[in-house]
Amino acid sequence: MKNDKRTDPVVWVVDDDEAMRSSLKWLIESVGMRVESFDSADGFLRGHYPGRFGCLLLDVRMPGMSGLELLDHLAREQLLPPTIIITGHGDVPMAVRAMKAGAVDFIEKPFNDEILLDAIRRALADEEERRVSSSRAAELSERMSHLTPREHEVMLMVTDGKSNKEIANTLGVSAKTIEAHRARVMEKMQAGSLAELVRMVIAVEQRSA
Repeated sequence: MKNDKRTDPVVWVVDDDEAMRSSLKWLIESVGMRVESFDSADGFLRGHYPGRFGCLLLDVRMPGMSGLELLDHLAREQLLPPTIIITGHGDVPMAVRAMKAGAVDFIEKPFNDEILLDAIRRALADEEERRVSSSRAAELSERMSHLTPREHEVMLMVTDGKSNKEIANTLGVSAKTIEAHRARVMEKMQAGSLAELVRMVIAVEQRSA
């Protein structure tokens, strides 16, 4: 079966310099990556829709909405893809501001082609890892939603290091009852060990933090 091109990662190039856009598009496509280019921040906002997998290559100095303003807008809307800032001479302080606003890297012009491509590959790999982690956490949250309130309570106490006896004393029930709750928690969460259950709880807590 052929890959669905719509699900392949995309590199969005946003730069008002037509020669730079063409050069970047040629370079990135030469290593087999998809590129969509825009001559302004407004153009990107009109042509982009959230949820797609990719990274943003963004010039900071553009007429109209600047790269920093676009970055701030996407961050506020929680739509910010991994973003690499392209900065000209003297724009490093602006690039640092962009990093603080959520950009993952910045590249100074004139740049080495391989350094830029490596930065794009890192950004895409990190985004892939983040998406996998997020999907895993969502799956675990769904499993956790099937626990009864008492099972959830027992799970949190178990993963906090408390023994069955300690939990039984705290809840005023028998250790045998706690063993039964614990077994159902392990079954519903599909956890093969206590260590795995602890990792699951941590993943869900990090997602909701």
